[in-house]
Amino acid sequence: MTKNIVPQLCLAVALAGMSIAAQAQEVVRLGNLKLAHFGAVSYIKEIAPQCGIKIEERTFAKGLDVMQAIIAGELDVGATASEAAISGRANGTPIYIVAGFAKGGAQLIARPDSGIKSVKDLKGKKVGVTRGGIQEVLLAAELGQNGLTSSDSPGKDVQLIYLAYPDLNQALLGKNLDAIMQTEPQSSQAVNKGFGVSVMKPYDTPIGEPIRTLVMTEKFYNEKRPLAEKFMRCFVQATKTFIDTKGAAEKYVTETIFKGQISKSDFNDAIGNSPYSFDITPEHIQITTDTMFKYGVGKMSKPPVAKDFVKTDLLDLAKKSLNVK
Repeated sequence: MTKNIVPQLCLAVALAGMSIAAQAQEVVRLGNLKLAHFGAVSYIKEIAPQCGIKIEERTFAKGLDVMQAIIAGELDVGATASEAAISGRANGTPIYIVAGFAKGGAQLIARPDSGIKSVKDLKGKKVGVTRGGIQEVLLAAELGQNGLTSSDSPGKDVQLIYLAYPDLNQALLGKNLDAIMQTEPQSSQAVNKGFGVSVMKPYDTPIGEPIRTLVMTEKFYNEKRPLAEKFMRCFVQATKTFIDTKGAAEKYVTETIFKGQISKSDFNDAIGNSPYSFDITPEHIQITTDTMFKYGVGKMSKPPVAKDFVKTDLLDLAKKSLNVK
């Protein structure tokens, strides 16, 4: 009896060990931001078991922080604005852009009493923006095409004040700034709460509506192909759910991510200005790169070539397998 039990126990332990090892190999380390239009990326972890994977999500303050974590070898996949992905690649970060997950997501917001009605009215004003966000690129492009100079030191047409996204709203509310180039949902919150007015959505530059980027490390893309394919299918499923089921997206973002800190109207306005999406093109990333280089955003000595690091084959495969257009 005992002789029979021992081999069975050994087999059970061995199988359990193999199962644990297999499960450990199926973990994807994901870096994300706490923003409304990053919600579908966060939702991947909720449906990950259905996809046969486990997501370990870490939340960062801005896209450049995601890049730093990738450099440190702490992430496999990251959600960032295109500016962070481009700057990261320019500085040697081994990443590929594999999808887009949201469009737009920026507004120029002014204090109601500032008299600012257009970009040209920013002359002589203090304007807040988050360093290392796509909003910085859009602001530089808007000022440039309106003939205005800018610096974070006095002496230029516009004085830039660099603050984190939540701090921009507080500075505008406290009347320490005249205007802010802000992300979502914070820009919609400023308008809905009455301490800001929308001047414009800055999509008339060559960039158009900026597309947020999903990036993968080259190592993950090249060496863990089956897992990368599973992750991309899960990304497409999560994003399609949020596109098709507005109520599910609203509930998850307002209750799970923001825990009631933003209202239903904040969410609706935010996603109205930053809809969820899938696609990205080398052409869009190249235009964004050229704009950054033109205005000195990202401090790139040698801008990367978009076609070298925009890889959409995994996305195309995932969309085809799930019959998503």
